[in-house]
Formats: sequence, structure tokens, C-alpha cells
Amino acid sequence: MQKTSLFLGGTFDPIHYGHLRALEEVREALGMEQATLIPAGDPPHRGSPWAPAEHRLAMARAAASQAPGIEVLAFEVEQSGPSYTIETVHELRRQNPEGFLAMVIGMDAFLRFDTWRDWENILELTHLVVIGRPGWPMAELPEGLRQALYQRRVDELAQLHRTPAGKIAFHTVTALEISASHIRSLLAAGRSARFLLPNAVLDYITEHRLYHEA
Repeated sequence: MQKTSLFLGGTFDPIHYGHLRALEEVREALGMEQATLIPAGDPPHRGSPWAPAEHRLAMARAAASQAPGIEVLAFEVEQSGPSYTIETVHELRRQNPEGFLAMVIGMDAFLRFDTWRDWENILELTHLVVIGRPGWPMAELPEGLRQALYQRRVDELAQLHRTPAGKIAFHTVTALEISASHIRSLLAAGRSARFLLPNAVLDYITEHRLYHEA
């Protein structure tokens, strides 16, 4: 397994420019050469993905092939059972015990982060870079997560480099109003999804007739 220091996990059903641009902006802001996409095999927090894991992994690889500085890790797809982030982070730490590790997470997911398995342990093992809209209401946070944020928040991404893990930073990225569900709806209706995701991904979808009506 390659060494991973900055990663974005997700269903990627399909992967699109919203995912890629967000990860690219965080990578650049942190001054890192590489960032990693980790497609979920069997995500436990939502219904079954539309596309099987092997196709979602292949689409992520197709996207990364056109994105210098972004690579793909197949760890979750290759595991059996639900894809729990804590297990992925433990594996990344086994590969990189003392080094810097940061996970990119969307604002909506962060607001529910306390429902993730062993979420407090995740915070001990990696930084969180929360991306999304500025000015979100603090009142939306559950009490335990609010306390964790109070203890761990830093104001600037650069401050994350002072420690290997354990901090939470917020970073506003370019707002691309693209969603995987919208792309799936377009394709199911026989409409174009071009310019919402990389051509290599769209070509793969077309070749394998993913998301099209039967």
C-alpha cells in the first residue's frame, strides 16, 4: 500500500468534479504533493450504492488518471463487510505510524460525525479538514461533537502540520453544485452529463451502461 497523508473517502457513485476539485484545493492549500481517493466498498451509513464497488473503484481510477497529484486506494473495496472509516484509518496508521494524516470531510457528513463508529478514536488518529459553506450554525452540532470541536479546532490549515493528527480545520472550497444523484438522474433519463465529471469516467459509464435505464 502506498503511503497516504491526505485522503477523501466516499461512495463516488459516480465520482465527479465536485469531489476532485475539493480534494485538489485542500491538497494545494496544505502544500502536499499527493492526495488519495478511497472509494467505499460497502458504506454503512446509507443504502447500497447504485454501481457495484468494482465499478466505482474503476471510475475513481479513471478520474485519477487525468488528475496529476491524485491517486486511488482500493483498501475498502478489497475488504469484506461494511466499510468503516475507523478500520481504514487504522490501516493507514499501520503504514504511517508517526506521520501526518488528514481526512477531508464534507460539512453535511461532519454534522453527523458523532454517529460514525469510534468517531472519537478517528479524531485521535487523523486530522479532519471540513469543507463546505462558511457561516454554518454551531447550534446544529450535537453536544459531544461541539465539545470535540472546541478542544481541537485550529484556525488555519497550516496549523495542522504542527502535529500528526487530532485537530479539526475548516476550509472553504469552490462551490460546484454537482451531485452524484443528479448525474445518475440525467443518465437514467438519457440526457448528457458531460462537463460534470471527467470524460474518462463518462466513457467508462457509457461502456458499462451504468445508471442507464434497462
